[in-house]
Amino acid sequence: MFQKRQLRLIYLVILIIVLVLIYKSFTMPKADEDGEQASGDTMLQPSGAPVQVFVFYETLCPDSKNFVLRQLVPAFERAQELMKIEFIPYGKATTRTKADGSLLFDCQHGPIECEGNIIHACVVEAVHDPHKQLAMVACMIRDNLIPRDAFIGCAKQHGVEIESIQKCYDSPHGEELLKIHGEATHALRPAVSFIPTVTLDGAQNDQKAILKDLFGSVCQVVAGRGPKPDVCK
Repeated sequence: MFQKRQLRLIYLVILIIVLVLIYKSFTMPKADEDGEQASGDTMLQPSGAPVQVFVFYETLCPDSKNFVLRQLVPAFERAQELMKIEFIPYGKATTRTKADGSLLFDCQHGPIECEGNIIHACVVEAVHDPHKQLAMVACMIRDNLIPRDAFIGCAKQHGVEIESIQKCYDSPHGEELLKIHGEATHALRPAVSFIPTVTLDGAQNDQKAILKDLFGSVCQVVAGRGPKPDVCK
């Protein structure tokens, strides 16, 4: 049995952190014509701290798959010390609470995507090592048409414990996790219009640039705090 009250508190804290990062994005000065941040006391993180990379995605979304495999994985492999990744699997879904208190989700790519999103949410909660967590998400999103099979295969490949995650997505806890990811997604301002949406230290900035060149965008954020790291030169 899961201790729902404690879990709700934990995920309320996560939601608050997301909201704070979003609020801070509105206090940042706008970029000048050359794309550089204006000067002043505007650092969201101290020099040397990793950039908070929040990935709002869907498990059956081709653009999400493309971003994870072609941008996120290579950028992390190239400069993992510059990034702290947080996955928010939900996308353009909706959540409804039925009369009996159970949750009903409507996902952009249908019920299979809802199932995949729940499994991803359980994996993200259970796997704390950033390398293994990214490896699991990348592995599963390659072929998520049968989400449970994708999870089992990827878990065996990457040495991830299976039983506890199965218990998560086979119980109401998995749905509660997805609901919380939905709340975080709907709290984004500007509101989500494209999936994936990726925030850097809570700011959406130029989404086209981030989705096309995540590594360069992360380096730009880090350079705005102080000396540019050697890996970015």
